[in-house]
Amino acid sequence: MKRALIAGSVYFGVLFALGFALGTIRVIVVAPRVGELAATMAEVPVMLLASWLACRRIVRRWSMPYRLSSRAVMCAWFLGLLLAAELLLGLTLFGRTAAEQWAALTSPAGLLGLASQLAAALMPLTFGYTKRP
Repeated sequence: MKRALIAGSVYFGVLFALGFALGTIRVIVVAPRVGELAATMAEVPVMLLASWLACRRIVRRWSMPYRLSSRAVMCAWFLGLLLAAELLLGLTLFGRTAAEQWAALTSPAGLLGLASQLAAALMPLTFGYTKRP
């Protein structure tokens, strides 16, 4: 369980840092030119590739056993951290209430972003356990 929480925390840290950087570029540079949905559509493949690469490395680094219980803890912890961080960012940086943030998720760009976050959260279930040499 401890290993799953550590791996989930590291996974969150890596993806959150990258997502924060790409999200800043998306909101400030790309979205005003092409629209929110197109900008999100451009960001999602990059984030999913990064999540696949990061998750694969983290699962191997922490030798996560391929048991549904361990992987589910990692998935749930990652998703919980991500959603909490998103809420905190929305409240502090954008001045949005929780209700306003929830409403933003119902837009096409919001749904696409949420779907990619869920895909990233489920990523630990896709890698088998292999021992490092």
